[in-house]
Amino acid sequence: MIELEEAVMEIIVNAGQSRSLCFEALHAARQGGIDEARSLLKEADEFARKAHHMQTKLIEQDAGEGRQPMTLIMVHAQDHLMTSLLARELSEEIIHLYQRQTS
Repeated sequence: MIELEEAVMEIIVNAGQSRSLCFEALHAARQGGIDEARSLLKEADEFARKAHHMQTKLIEQDAGEGRQPMTLIMVHAQDHLMTSLLARELSEEIIHLYQRQTS
């Protein structure tokens, strides 16, 4: 059984890193570095994957039976993850627009 606090912190840290890389990718694309932007998005995907994997472990451990306590820090972690996933999707679309603009 994984420790709840450790799992929650792993979600927060990895999701936060993913989000930061998405914004770095946007900055690179704005400067004309489309290839760099795509590379940064791939790196962001790895951090998002780690965060999502930990979230999945917590969900499996809970088994829909309320075994995991719903704490404020858990809600915060979920918010970080969802925000990073949204940032990733929007970054992809915006980078595509920058690419079309420079073509």
